[in-house]
Amino acid sequence: MPHRQMPEIISRLPSLVYGWIEPNVREFLSTRQLQVWLAAILIGSGVSIAAIVFRELIGAVQLVWLGDSSENISTIVKGLPWYVVLLAPAVGGAVVGAGLVHLVPLRRTSGVPDVIEARTREGRDIEMKPALWSAALTVVSLGSGASAGREGPIVHLGAAISALLAGLFKLPLWSNKTLLASGVAAAVSASFNAPIAGVLFAHEIILGHYSRRSFVPIVIASVGGTVFSRLWFGDIAAFDIPDYQITSFWEIPAFALLGIVCALVSVLFQFALVSTDYVARHIHISLYIRPIIGGLMIGAIALLFPQVLGVGYEATDQALKNQLSIELMFGLLFAKTAATAITLASRFGGGVFSPALYIGAMTGGAFGLIASGVFPELSSSQGLYSIIGMGAVAAAVLGAPFSTTMIVFELTGGYALTIALLLAVSISTGINQAIHGHSYFEWQLEMRGLFFRDGPHRYMMRTTKVEDFMTPVDDGAEPEFFNPEPENTALNRSDNLESALRTFDDGGHQRLPVIDDESGDNKIIGWATQVRALAYFNKSLVDASEEEHRQ
Repeated sequence: MPHRQMPEIISRLPSLVYGWIEPNVREFLSTRQLQVWLAAILIGSGVSIAAIVFRELIGAVQLVWLGDSSENISTIVKGLPWYVVLLAPAVGGAVVGAGLVHLVPLRRTSGVPDVIEARTREGRDIEMKPALWSAALTVVSLGSGASAGREGPIVHLGAAISALLAGLFKLPLWSNKTLLASGVAAAVSASFNAPIAGVLFAHEIILGHYSRRSFVPIVIASVGGTVFSRLWFGDIAAFDIPDYQITSFWEIPAFALLGIVCALVSVLFQFALVSTDYVARHIHISLYIRPIIGGLMIGAIALLFPQVLGVGYEATDQALKNQLSIELMFGLLFAKTAATAITLASRFGGGVFSPALYIGAMTGGAFGLIASGVFPELSSSQGLYSIIGMGAVAAAVLGAPFSTTMIVFELTGGYALTIALLLAVSISTGINQAIHGHSYFEWQLEMRGLFFRDGPHRYMMRTTKVEDFMTPVDDGAEPEFFNPEPENTALNRSDNLESALRTFDDGGHQRLPVIDDESGDNKIIGWATQVRALAYFNKSLVDASEEEHRQ
């Protein structure tokens, strides 16, 4: 390069750098990403405080009948009269039943599937008041001894907080899903003291994809959720376990076998939940009474196995520390499954994450004791197998192998077990998919008619309504009425896109009137065209693809 050209190049350098940076900064500002980051800070802080209050309120309800607010329920229960253990869940059930009838519109508490459903609708349909009542009923449920987890309702509450703040800030539409996932990440990180797992869970379960644009606010919210939780509860793992190590790589076949066993256990656990719920739906009984009967059944189980009450972290911790016999672990495996199935079928509030960890710990612990009896010189500790079982069962049940693996790491601090845990989790998840076909969350959504496994195009065709793409009639126009003759055809505003396109195609129609059959007056409220319906469908697919692949 000639020496005389250097000054010219140096003089042009600022303009070249500006031309390179300016478009990126302009796009960053135009999409209001900085405001989204600031909202994520508020979401992380708010959700963390809500999670702290949620946990403390559960302890306050326990204090009423246990005289203690800690998670050591089974130890304390042994000193109580039998009738207190039997009746406490039923009394809580009476409160829950009345709350479901008078306070919760859906007649059930909310959880992770409701957040997934809201994500598909751009964060809509999550309101703060029902979320607060749902969380309150879950507090009563778990505080009175119902056998479930606390993560589902707090995840839903975190999503409601994020939706509220997104509306207050009037942020762009693209940010709704991101902030929804941010609230979920903060809830998971605050509940489990697991910030990395919160980020992964939000991407894996809620968003369903990874995006750089979403990554930053989700991480911010997750970190914020962890900070307040650690300030309140301390910077400690949920389970304080010994420093376990893999004894020999000859154990790898045993870890693979444990993955198979955990897959079968997870399938049976989900079938127990599904079948119990199916039976309960076909028993016609007042919603006031259903939780009371379920509470009595849970109390009866607790008379023999008090470890099933509540979240169950005490028994899980004992399994991780080699403090349970094989007979007790087998008993708790079946008792916890039954108690959790009854809890959820009876409409108590709660999730399945903690029960899945519990059942996995019992499965792994029992497997470890059997393995040590067969190959004493090769097998590692029972507690190590309990940790692996926790991850393998929970991953299959939730359909979240990545985030579940990280949650187990962060709950236990057992990062040295990476190879064994990943192997068991992958095998368990794969076999569960082969046998059961979906996760527990997917089953709950399919019960509502939402089939995500068919692909985004099928889901959009089933959830997009005619009112979404029709052209409304002007308010000042002369009202027109549809003549329901056999040769005439009209669409209803609540028809989905799939049925609308079929109606257009079957009759060769290009344009059809839209009515509202709920009004019953056949008044035409709008007009729908086949071209507009197809254009709306194509745009929805393009927008979804762009968001999933946006850098």
